Amino acid sequence: MNAAVATPASAAPIETDAVVIGAGPVGLFQVFELGLLDLRAHVIDALPVAGGQCIELYADKPIYDIPATKVCTGRELVARLLAQIEPFAPAWHFGRQVDTLAKQADGRFLVAAGSTRLLARAVFIAGGVGAFVPRRLKVDALAPFEGTQVFHAVPGAAQLANHRVLIAGDADAALDAAIALANESTARPASITLMHRRDEFKAAPETVAELQALRAAGRIEFVAAQPSGVRHEGSRLLALDVLGADGASRSLPVDTLLVLMGLSPKLGPIAEWGLALERKQLVVDTASFETSEPGIFAVGDVNTYPGKRKLIVCGFHEATLAAYGAAARLFPGRPIPLEYTTTSPRVHRALGVAPPGDSR
Repeated sequence: MNAAVATPASAAPIETDAVVIGAGPVGLFQVFELGLLDLRAHVIDALPVAGGQCIELYADKPIYDIPATKVCTGRELVARLLAQIEPFAPAWHFGRQVDTLAKQADGRFLVAAGSTRLLARAVFIAGGVGAFVPRRLKVDALAPFEGTQVFHAVPGAAQLANHRVLIAGDADAALDAAIALANESTARPASITLMHRRDEFKAAPETVAELQALRAAGRIEFVAAQPSGVRHEGSRLLALDVLGADGASRSLPVDTLLVLMGLSPKLGPIAEWGLALERKQLVVDTASFETSEPGIFAVGDVNTYPGKRKLIVCGFHEATLAAYGAAARLFPGRPIPLEYTTTSPRVHRALGVAPPGDSR
């Protein structure tokens, strides 16, 4: 996979044919279909890696409705899609959420995502059900400590050495983090406490069994409680006040708080871009999957139209028609012939493959 690309906020925007917002399966296939039509793409995603829901929600669960594939996991599907688009070398911008999308005087679109600024001739919104953002504890007073003592991913073990670590969550991410820290041999935390509102877990059975063994050995403490407030001294977080399942209040000392409660999809800024919406989904023309703004297309779960079905295979169909719709708009007057990948020399050159019957 190509390394992520960034541009300083003061630099001129990067010019490109297309920007694909969302690196889930449909967004990745959109890159492929654009590449077949000689359109190069930059891809933006709020997550740190490609894959979208497939990686975040069912990376290792089976998928049975991908054509010509009896079964594959979400992780396997994403790997195959990434391999498929390698010839088109998209530029990646991970860990960024698009803040603004503005049409320019020349008809192009300025897409800004933090320090990344892209100037595109066409934009494809493949944001699924929205950008995935970490679920946060419902304690507003924790906000000032985000990034210094409160994290939504596990920092390096050395950073947590001798810390009192409190982990919030009940699924694999939280339990895996607690287990890994408890088994750390060189930079072990002073204490590890796992907190959830009840003593039940959604993690894999073998993970829960390992956690329970570490609890029994006294290497991980578990607290059934919900946060109610914080204790701090100036800019330093000292403890988290919690209300236990038994109704009793207590204070949990903490140096580092890991909030590993999964991700939540948010439509986010898409709702502010002036595009026609219906029940928080983008309305599209099914001839080209163009939105109410010419030059902006929407594919996958983020769009709506009569007969819409939220299936990956439907998203692949939408991406194909969107690519052709964009090519017709960007190359007015130029025929856009239907070329079969089996026989087209141009497509073979683009994919870097030998034509059928060529033994070279």
